[in-house]
Amino acid sequence: MEWPLFLALMMGGLGVLLLIGLPVAFAFLAVTLLGAWEVLGGERGVMQLARNAADGLTNFQLAPIPLFILMGEILFQTGVAHRAIDAVERVVTRIPGRLSVVTVFGGTIFAALSGSTIANTAMLGSTLLPNMIKKGYAPSMAMGPIMASGAIAMLIPPSALAVLVGSLTGVSIAGLLVAGVLPALILSVAFVGWIVLRATMNPSLAPADASPDMTLAERWRPFLTYVAPLSVLFAVVIGSLLMGFATPTESAALGCVAALAVGAGYRALSLERMIRAVMETVKLSVMILFIIALSQTFAQVLSFSGATGGLIRVIGGYELTPLQVLLGMIALLLLLGCFVDQVSMLMVTVPIFVPLSQSAGIDPLILGVVYLLTMEIGLLTPPFGLLLFVMRGVAPQGIGMGTIYASILPFIAIKLLVLAAIVWQPTIATWLPSLLR
Repeated sequence: MEWPLFLALMMGGLGVLLLIGLPVAFAFLAVTLLGAWEVLGGERGVMQLARNAADGLTNFQLAPIPLFILMGEILFQTGVAHRAIDAVERVVTRIPGRLSVVTVFGGTIFAALSGSTIANTAMLGSTLLPNMIKKGYAPSMAMGPIMASGAIAMLIPPSALAVLVGSLTGVSIAGLLVAGVLPALILSVAFVGWIVLRATMNPSLAPADASPDMTLAERWRPFLTYVAPLSVLFAVVIGSLLMGFATPTESAALGCVAALAVGAGYRALSLERMIRAVMETVKLSVMILFIIALSQTFAQVLSFSGATGGLIRVIGGYELTPLQVLLGMIALLLLLGCFVDQVSMLMVTVPIFVPLSQSAGIDPLILGVVYLLTMEIGLLTPPFGLLLFVMRGVAPQGIGMGTIYASILPFIAIKLLVLAAIVWQPTIATWLPSLLR
C-alpha cells in the first residue's frame, strides 16, 4: 500500500472513531492495532505492540505524571486552594476590574500547585464567578479571565502534560518543565494589563468594587497564612530542578510530600479526602499512561509504512526554512486544537513533527514549548475547546455558548501574541532551562 493512502486511512479511521464518541485511548488502540497487523507483520506486529507497551510503561521518566497529578489533587481536595483564593481577594484593592485581576492572580497561583487545567478552571469558576456576576461584572470580564488563567496550568509546573510532551518528543523533561514558567508569567501580566485597560475604558464592564474595609492585619494575615506557605511547594518543585538537587521524578515526589505537609499543617487531611485524591489521580493517570503505551507502536507503524519519511521528503522538496516549517506546525496544531483534545493532538503529530523538526534543525525545547502553548490555546478555541464546556458547566443559567466564545477571544489573541514572541525570541523559553545545573 502506498504511504499516502495508508496515512489517509490511519488518520481518517482515527477521526471517524473519535467522531462517533469512542474514548481517545480506545480509538488509538483500534487504529494502532490494525496498523501494526498490516505493517509490522500480522501476529508479530501485535506482539511488537505488547512489547512496546511494556517498555513504555516501565520508563521511570513517566513517574512524575501521577505524582504531579496527586500533588494537585491533595491541594484541591483539602480545600487549601480555595482558602488561598479568598486570601488573594483581600489584598487586591483599588484597581479597575478588581475581581477579574484576583481571578488571574489566583489562577496563576493554583496553576503552580495543581497542574490541572480542568481543576483550575472549575475551582475558579465555582469560587469567583457567582460573586462577579452578582456584583454586575459583564460575562466577558468574568468568564474570560477564569478560562484564560485556568489554562495556564498547562505551562507551569507541575504540568503532567509537560512530562507527557517531553517523554513523547524526547525533549528534556526538566528543561521543558522549567521552560514554561516565564511564558506563563508573561501571560498573567498581559491578562492583568488587558483587564485593567478594558475596565478603565469601559467601567460598566466591571463596576467599581472596593474590597471590604479591614485593618492591615486583617488583610494580610490570611495571605501570609494561606498563600505564602504555598510558595514553598513551588520552590520545592522548581528550585530542586534549577539547583540540580533532584530529577523531575524526585521533584514531583518532594512536591507530594510538601503538599501532604501543607494539608496536615492546616488540619485539612482526612482519610476520605485522601481516598478521593488518589482515585482522581488514578483516573487521569491511567488515561495518559494508556496513550503512552501505544505511542511507540503508533510511531513505528507510520515509520515502517513510509508515511513519516514520505512526508519529510515532500516537505523538504519545498526548501522551507526552519521558521517556515515551525510556523506550518503551529498552524496545524492550532487547527487541530479547534476539534480534538490535547492528547490526540500529540499522538497524531509527534511521529511526524519530531523527525521533521530534526531534519529542519529546530531546537527540540522550542518545539516542546510550542506544543504546550498551542495545546493550551486549543483548550480555549471554539467550537470544542474543553475549558469552554467546563465553563458552561459552572456558568449561571441563561449564559449561552456564544457568550462564552466571545469572552475568551481577547485572551486567545494575547496567547497568540506570546506564542509569536517565543518564535521571534526563543530565549523567552530557553533562558530559565539554560540555568539548570
